[in-house]
Amino acid sequence: MQADILTTAWFFLIGFCIIMYVLLDGFDLGVGILFPFFPERYDRNVMISTILPVWDGNQTWLVLGGASLYGAFPKAFSLLLPALYLPIFVMILALLLRGITFEFRLKAKKALAFWDKIFFLSSVVVTFSQGLVLGTFVKGYTYINGGPELSYQLLTPFNITCGIALLFGYTLLGSTWIIMKTTGELQNKMYRVAAISLVGVSIGMFIVSLWTPFIDQRIASIWFSQENFYKLALLPIITMCLILYFAYAIYKRHEYDLFILTNAIFFCGYTGFGISTWPYLIPRILPVWDAAAPVTSQLFMFVGAVILLPVLLGYTAYSYYIFRGKITDIIGYD
Repeated sequence: MQADILTTAWFFLIGFCIIMYVLLDGFDLGVGILFPFFPERYDRNVMISTILPVWDGNQTWLVLGGASLYGAFPKAFSLLLPALYLPIFVMILALLLRGITFEFRLKAKKALAFWDKIFFLSSVVVTFSQGLVLGTFVKGYTYINGGPELSYQLLTPFNITCGIALLFGYTLLGSTWIIMKTTGELQNKMYRVAAISLVGVSIGMFIVSLWTPFIDQRIASIWFSQENFYKLALLPIITMCLILYFAYAIYKRHEYDLFILTNAIFFCGYTGFGISTWPYLIPRILPVWDAAAPVTSQLFMFVGAVILLPVLLGYTAYSYYIFRGKITDIIGYD
């Protein structure tokens, strides 16, 4: 019983790290995705200045989530990493290039256009790779010849749809973040971008949500069983209400509400994903309890997590508090 509680706690802790990464790194990836639509150098400098103080700290949650998966669920880690080597490698390479861009772009003169393209392309590649990985999780995996290697299809229509939907999602996060951090003409343009992105996110969520039950009969039985249907129907209803209120907030120019609403929409989608996959850490293959490390190892790591997590949360909150408010100066640029 104690082991099950500890394993479940680790599952939700890793889930918390993932959603923190998606929400925090999502908006700065969204800023990169928006670059081609704002060709003016001043606009781009303002946009990147909104994320310069916080972008590197956002990626800490990805590192913590990956390290926790390795320590708490080593069997799942050993199966997933080789199977998803290609999209994960491409994502990490793009994150590396993106990090380099932040530094080189500050000093670039003649090569500024080149680094802007790298910033945009790396942001798109990271986002699309994450969408492909998300799609494979929903579709599930199978063992190759009975194990121990996993088989899956990466570039399927469903996975590509997930990748495109996530591009719209991060664009929505990025545009609402810039709305919250800027004023004037750039902010006005971002309102229009946010409206278009909202349409893309709404369509993407609708298609993926409608498509998912047809992929796995187990997922269909979770959502459409007589026992669960009326309870789980609250989630899409809440999501729809949030989207409608978002459209109203754009019309009324509620600049701070928009970013909060975008986070809430993402959280609803993430909750639906969790409901569809629970209790599997690797869908159709490995439940969380079968993937868990020994209790002693989990307990040892949990002590460290209890110490580290409040520090990380405090650092994150403090950094956003220090750099709160509108951008009035372009950081690091002439």
